[in-house]
Amino acid sequence: MGKITIEEFADRTSECMQSISKEYFRHHGEDIHKVKITLPQMVTLETLRRQGELKMTDLAAAMNVTTAAMTGLSDRLVRDGYIERASDPDDRRVVKIKLAEKGKKIANHVAEEKRKTVIRMFSVISQAEREKYLKILKHIREHLNG
Repeated sequence: MGKITIEEFADRTSECMQSISKEYFRHHGEDIHKVKITLPQMVTLETLRRQGELKMTDLAAAMNVTTAAMTGLSDRLVRDGYIERASDPDDRRVVKIKLAEKGKKIANHVAEEKRKTVIRMFSVISQAEREKYLKILKHIREHLNG
């Protein structure tokens, strides 16, 4: 591939990412639909699966939403038995959120299905290419967080 401008790179990258994302989410939309929860609810469950019990404010920050929005989202997840909410015994103003057993099962199932999808999608490239791709993604993430 010859030299391309940053604008051409952006266009080509967007096209590729859209195709890959479409394939990736095609499988997960089916999983989410089966359990009848919304995508933000699923992201909440996945965040709690990865990070464990969190304060409501920390969960809202991780989800990039307001605490009020997170409260509404968590109300529905508590009502449906996916998460549990508890006051901190040391400071009752602090609300902690953790996965209930039902939420753990769903979050673990979706994580396993994601793993299978990634394995299937990336098995078409070599180990060296996968390592290079991961290194690039990590580098981009560092600059985004930085």
